[in-house]
Amino acid sequence: MTLHIPFDNSYARLPDRFYAKLDPAPVASPGLIALNDGLALEMGLNPEELRSPEGIAMFAGNLVPPGAQPIAQAYAGHQFGGFSPQLGDGRAILLGEVVAPAGTRWDLHLKGAGRTPFSRMGDGRNWIGPVVREYLLSEAMHALGVPTTRALAAVTTGERVYREGPLPGAVLTRVAASHIRVGTFQFFAVRQDEEALRLLADHAIARHYPQATGAADLLREAVAAQARLVAHWMSLGFIHGVMNTDNSHVGGLTIDYGPCAFMDEYHPQKVFSSIDQQGRYAYSNQPQIAVWNMAQFATCLLPLMGERDAAVELATEIVHEFAPIYEKEWLKRFRAKLGLATEQEGDRDLIDLLLTRMAQGQADFTRTFRGLAEGTARDEFLDRDAFDDWAAQWHARLEAEGRSLTEAQEAMRQVNPAIIPRNHRVEEAIAAALEGNYGPFQRLHEALKTPFDAGDEFRAAPYPDQVVRRTFCGT
Repeated sequence: MTLHIPFDNSYARLPDRFYAKLDPAPVASPGLIALNDGLALEMGLNPEELRSPEGIAMFAGNLVPPGAQPIAQAYAGHQFGGFSPQLGDGRAILLGEVVAPAGTRWDLHLKGAGRTPFSRMGDGRNWIGPVVREYLLSEAMHALGVPTTRALAAVTTGERVYREGPLPGAVLTRVAASHIRVGTFQFFAVRQDEEALRLLADHAIARHYPQATGAADLLREAVAAQARLVAHWMSLGFIHGVMNTDNSHVGGLTIDYGPCAFMDEYHPQKVFSSIDQQGRYAYSNQPQIAVWNMAQFATCLLPLMGERDAAVELATEIVHEFAPIYEKEWLKRFRAKLGLATEQEGDRDLIDLLLTRMAQGQADFTRTFRGLAEGTARDEFLDRDAFDDWAAQWHARLEAEGRSLTEAQEAMRQVNPAIIPRNHRVEEAIAAALEGNYGPFQRLHEALKTPFDAGDEFRAAPYPDQVVRRTFCGT
């Protein structure tokens, strides 16, 4: 069967210094774990073709389809505050760009496709754990309405990958509106390559912000997109875990699902990433880190923004726009989580008081907010009198806007998920996949497609012996 994929590879038409040209490294015996039929159809692809031996071979890197132009993209980045002038796709290859019938452009990206010139000491491969994790987490985020990269397919390789020991290898096919990062701009800024910066800015504008008319507009759009994105993360108790500039997407997408996690018990300083020893990327720090990343982006764009002093002043002004946009979006989302339809003075205090009581009462983040919509939130608190005191204030606030509790709760069930990809459930799916059993993965993935439904199987918080306290990047 011949694969029919409508490639149009705009990034590969940029100069050679933007990437390295190379094919994926073939694997021994590819096998399909999962195919995202709905996403394939949205992209204008035929799921039957993608399930064929040729399609599986493409997802594994054994077949480069007609029209593809495989490349590994170059980028730099600040990693935990320290700058690396060259990072790049060390275990991923961009096969090409697919233009869907609706005109949407998608990158088709293989993660775990073998060594590239950017691999440094790595083997360029993925084991099954990170593939299962990213597939589940990215698709869950999409179902929750969060801008994100997507998972099109996952395949086994029939080979072993060596980490702490031998592990089954796998490849994830990730798709996104682009893979342009703040670190992509940093790669050229540190080399003082103004021509490349201009080409990259024009390319990013065409891909993400066609209404923008120059570098200042690009920065303003990216700042606003990041502010809205992080506010959305915060409203769901999501912790990215590695908010390095090479993981900061200029189009405002969630990208690179390494040691990410959704909180169970709420605490503002919660950290899961095993490599975040200082808590740089803790839950409550995410807005400040996003601002810092946008400041690095602004620095890259200065050569494109005119005279230096004026450019610095303008870029500083734009970066400072993050805070009011974030605050407005954060309040909008948390008001909705409380069923509030209007804006009133004191709402921030009401929300902050609930979060404080949640932290003190060791309340589960997702179950508390869903419980407010179902009348069970009180059960999540160690100190139930503290919850009752807050709830009285909440009821008074609803009465002040003339909204009944029943009406509010109906609206709240549309924004407060019943099901999230809880860490212990993801780990269960990974453990089963290591044994060749994909049933837990498939059941969890199916449930996560409808996170606001009131299903029971995946709603429970973990028992003490199930709690996951550390997550890992998988490389």
